[in-house]
Amino acid sequence: MAKRLTGYVGLPLPGVEVQISGPDYEPLVTGDNSGSVVVSTDHDNGELLVRGPTLFSGYYNKPEATSKEFTQDGWFKTGDTARYEDGMYQILGRTSVDIIKTGGYKVSALEIETQLLTHPSISECAVVGLKDDTWGQKVAAVAVLKPGCEVSLSELRQWSKERLASYASPSVLKVIDTLPKNAMGKVNKKELIKELFPDAAK
Repeated sequence: MAKRLTGYVGLPLPGVEVQISGPDYEPLVTGDNSGSVVVSTDHDNGELLVRGPTLFSGYYNKPEATSKEFTQDGWFKTGDTARYEDGMYQILGRTSVDIIKTGGYKVSALEIETQLLTHPSISECAVVGLKDDTWGQKVAAVAVLKPGCEVSLSELRQWSKERLASYASPSVLKVIDTLPKNAMGKVNKKELIKELFPDAAK
């Protein structure tokens, strides 16, 4: 039985191929249920692609959508950013909203959220990237606090820097009463940015 690691999704199911691809869909890691091979170390993460006989082959009567979401050799672009580490795959988040590009670094909003949820004053949180002329994006934390608790941005930054890289520490903090979620219990981060940071959504 494969070992279990917090935050990792494990290995591909039998019959499923996976690939982590770089900027131009060059393979960084390829693998299946029998093992994986690191092809390139140019990047430590990339988009997760999947391929296999159990995967749908395209969108019904939508050739343009199929062409957009599949590579020419049949890989489905999941839209997730992933990395391969210690023989296991880890999904860092949705490339469009969970990967924040700040100061030349790519950081995972999900990893930051995981750390912030260990803060003694925070009960819920969402981390988003806000447009920034200097850094590309800045890390913003939206937090719901536990009853009777308070936290300032400076305190949170100091606390975070002991657990996160300095560039991954939130530079913006917004405290709200409730975190808006959809019917599936998920936070729509694009809508959250529009609602709480309208200037950054433009």
